[in-house]
Order: sequence, then C-alpha cells, then structure tokens
Amino acid sequence: MTNEYLKAVLFDLDGVVVDTESQYSLFWGGVCRHYFPDDPGLENRIKGQTLTQIIGTHFASIPDAERDIVKRLDDYESQMHYDYFPGFLSFIGKLREKGVQTAVVTSSNQPKMACVYRAHPDFKQMFDAILTSEDFDESKPSPDCFLKAAARLGVSPRECLVCEDSFNGLRAGRAAGMTVLGLATTNPADSIAGLCDRVVPHFLSVDVDFCEEMVRCRLSQTR
Repeated sequence: MTNEYLKAVLFDLDGVVVDTESQYSLFWGGVCRHYFPDDPGLENRIKGQTLTQIIGTHFASIPDAERDIVKRLDDYESQMHYDYFPGFLSFIGKLREKGVQTAVVTSSNQPKMACVYRAHPDFKQMFDAILTSEDFDESKPSPDCFLKAAARLGVSPRECLVCEDSFNGLRAGRAAGMTVLGLATTNPADSIAGLCDRVVPHFLSVDVDFCEEMVRCRLSQTR
C-alpha cells in the first residue's frame, strides 16, 4: 500500500514515545502531599496538564511555590529514565522507510529535552521536527501545537496522524482536524475511546498500512 493519504505522524513524548508517566506520578504525588496534604489524589487530577497549567491553577497563590516546584522538577527530570515504549523504534523506522515524515510535539521544555537527548543521543535524527513548549503560545488541548507542526513539515492537517495518550493531547489532535490514534498507556482504553479514531495498547500492534487506512477512513467520513 502506498502512502496516498498519510504524510506525517506527530508523536506526543511522555506516555507515547518514552515511558515516563509513572515517574511523574511519583513526583507530583510528593509535591501535592507536601503542599496539599488534605487533598489526596490531586496528582491524578492534574495528569496530562502542562507545568504552567498546574502551577497557575493550583499553586499560584502559594508564595515561592513555583520556584520550589520548578527546581524540584528540573532535578528530578535530570535523574529520570527515558525508556522507549515497546515497538516504538520499529514503528518509527518503518515510517521513515516509507517516506512518512515524523515529529515530536510536546509540552516539555528545552531543558527537559536536553535530558532526553543525553539518554538517547540519536533521538533528534529520528524526527523531521521536534516542537517543544517554546514553539507555541497555547498548550494542549489547543490545536496550536499540532497545526504548527504540520506547517513546519509542509503538510495538510488532514494528512497527519497524531499519537497521543492524554485527554488534552487527544482533544488537541481532534481539534486540529487530524486523525488521532490513542495509546492506552496512561489512561484506560474505554476512557479515551471517544476522543480518538482508534485505541491501541502499544506500538507493537501498529504498522504503516494500519495508519494509512486510519487516515483514509477518516477522510472518507468527513467529505
């Protein structure tokens, strides 16, 4: 099958490319218990939000909280593991063999990405573009980040497949008018099914033809 419909695949980072969400749950669990000991489970409710969103919503009124949290997070991320999810390397290799462009579209900042690059020296070479929080004005669920990625790659949003795990990321992909593949790595499959075109447990069950057919089916339904 030729890639008549699929021209680019846009990957979120955490929970999609690298298996880090459980590590962030531990970090935010400690932070939330420190600042809000009487609000158990807050770390679960903020999952999928950006650092700016979390601090602005929950910590803005606490003196010096932002400085403390940013420092803690920078130290924590420098020690984290950034293991690829099973099947990712094979999948992205096949995409590139078929001439499909690839990009990372993440709310992570450049200091965090420097940690990723240290863990994986060949990371940048696997993608045609890497967009971070410094590249867009509005965070997910705004479609801004995905639309800017498509523009940078020179493709139409209709020719893009988004791979996401978080509620905000899935909503952003849908709002961008792109085909959306949900990864049930962070949230249960039934909780994200209504926000995407298909749900898979991991990339081991995905290939290029599968993605091409997803985009073709969505285009046929929206014409």
